Amino acid sequence: MENNELSTVIEKRLVARFLDMFIKLGLILALGSFCFTVISPFMNMLLWALILAVTLYPLHQRFASRMGEKQGRASTVMVLLGVLLIVAPTVAMLSSLGDSISSLVDKVGSDSLVISPPPAKIESIPLVGGKVYALWLKASNDLPSLISSYRPQLGDIAKQVLGILASMGGGLIGFVFSFIVAGIMMAWGAPGARSAENIAIRITDKQRGLALTKLCTSTIRAVAMGVIGVAFIQALLAGIVMAIAGIPAVGIFFVLALILGIAQVPVILVTAPAIAIMWATGDHSTVINIVYTVLLLVAGMADNVLKPLLLGRGVDAPMPVVLLGALGGMAANGILGMFVGATLLSIGYRIFMAWVNQGPDGVAVSGKDAQ
Repeated sequence: MENNELSTVIEKRLVARFLDMFIKLGLILALGSFCFTVISPFMNMLLWALILAVTLYPLHQRFASRMGEKQGRASTVMVLLGVLLIVAPTVAMLSSLGDSISSLVDKVGSDSLVISPPPAKIESIPLVGGKVYALWLKASNDLPSLISSYRPQLGDIAKQVLGILASMGGGLIGFVFSFIVAGIMMAWGAPGARSAENIAIRITDKQRGLALTKLCTSTIRAVAMGVIGVAFIQALLAGIVMAIAGIPAVGIFFVLALILGIAQVPVILVTAPAIAIMWATGDHSTVINIVYTVLLLVAGMADNVLKPLLLGRGVDAPMPVVLLGALGGMAANGILGMFVGATLLSIGYRIFMAWVNQGPDGVAVSGKDAQ
């Protein structure tokens, strides 16, 4: 009897402990789910703010050292400079993109859009030349009829374009908000760094936790400065020169240059058509056209100068990983997601490879991944 009573008591205690554990776990999951639901609308902006803060923190500290270690004042100056030097030109580029598309839609709607006949050499292009030539010729001869025959497809394309424009507008607002939040994070940079280290140590251990924070910091700065930063500056330079030169559809060229820059494809592929359009349709003198041509060529090859200045030791994540992150992030969360996706996928890749390269004892993140 005593053994039966003892086993019953032990069983009840086990059941009570398991029930207590499940209730606590359920409450924790419910709280975590509620917190995620509340913060999820701002997740992209907060992640980009964190990326900006980590990337710009060394520059912030230089400002702070010249301002008597006034962290808040240095953050305010950096936010204002960022809005002035980055956000304002970007607004102009995206506004140009919207104006170009709006003008195209108006011309199509009023049947005032004129398309010149295709060059004869288009037809000689292998595989697609004949179809492209026939479609182009029909558009130049009877554009309203062509639009009517492709009206459903054009309607779908218009909806997608409007969605992209709305996403870009929201991404720009998010970028401004992220820059402000990044300034607040940089003002509290030292406590934030200690908190990040403590979280990483709590998840792993002291040695691997510190290595993990260094790994994430180095990857963020390499990708944000060496890939995204170079692509953004190069696209901005090309866009500004195009706007001054009066080249139409500057916003479209800007977005294309940004995507190609992140993909590590030469931006000269975007500036070269712009140069051709300028010479074909521009009303500048020959000397002015030559000057703009030189400036656009310099902007198209500026990555050769910017990368050594900003890339540092280089990005250890392969370029396909960065490109997939950028395209996937843009598809999921718009223009802001492009920057966040490229950085986060690179971090995930490097953490995974650091784990793969560990020894069998799983003690340390070795080699360059621990830098």
